Amino acid sequence: MKFSSPLDKATLVKRYKRFLVDLHCQQQGEFTVHCANTGKMTGCADAGFSAYYSTSDNKKRKYPHSLELTQNTQGDFICVNTNHANTVACEGIEQGIISQLSGYQQCHREVKYGEENSRIDVLLEQDGHAPCYVEVKSVTLLAQNYGYFPDAQTIRGQKHLRELMHLKQQGARAVLLFIVMHEGINDVAPAKHIDEHYAMLLKQAYDAGVEVLAYKAKLSEYEITLSHQVPVKIS
Repeated sequence: MKFSSPLDKATLVKRYKRFLVDLHCQQQGEFTVHCANTGKMTGCADAGFSAYYSTSDNKKRKYPHSLELTQNTQGDFICVNTNHANTVACEGIEQGIISQLSGYQQCHREVKYGEENSRIDVLLEQDGHAPCYVEVKSVTLLAQNYGYFPDAQTIRGQKHLRELMHLKQQGARAVLLFIVMHEGINDVAPAKHIDEHYAMLLKQAYDAGVEVLAYKAKLSEYEITLSHQVPVKIS
């Protein structure tokens, strides 16, 4: 996924009201940008981090700039715009990088499904084969050398695991795909210390035949691309 133009760089001042971040650069001074991330962003948006932002030409936007990446004091790039995970996942599937999901003829995004009024991130179809439902999650929480998901309690994420288990029971292929959007993360695990119920459901889903995959992204101010598969510790 290439950005429409190289991202501009500033210094992160603070994040507040969930969707707003103040940045500072020599040319503009201090200014406010939009942040498309509903999570806690623990360790991803500390004051003093480098921040990389895009600029929209939509004149109706109150905040024309959007925070896309941060860079911590260790030099690790982190994608804080969670909207990009699905795009990067789809590109990885289409390019054959995610080998486990190759060979499908059709790829659909944001399709309604399930018993709990959900939308699947990616639906893969091929004539003569069961459909493959792929739920995509962005991983950015780094702690004790592991990348953890979620970074806050997630009722929505719990619902998605129940839906995937139900799909598997109905004969479909069900996949949970973690996209690692933090360059310092090389292993993924459920955040039992944050959402114990999610971790329990993930183990149930895995035991029921739901496939759990994790792929790491390569990040820069120019583009985001998938790099390679990383291990997932289920329990």
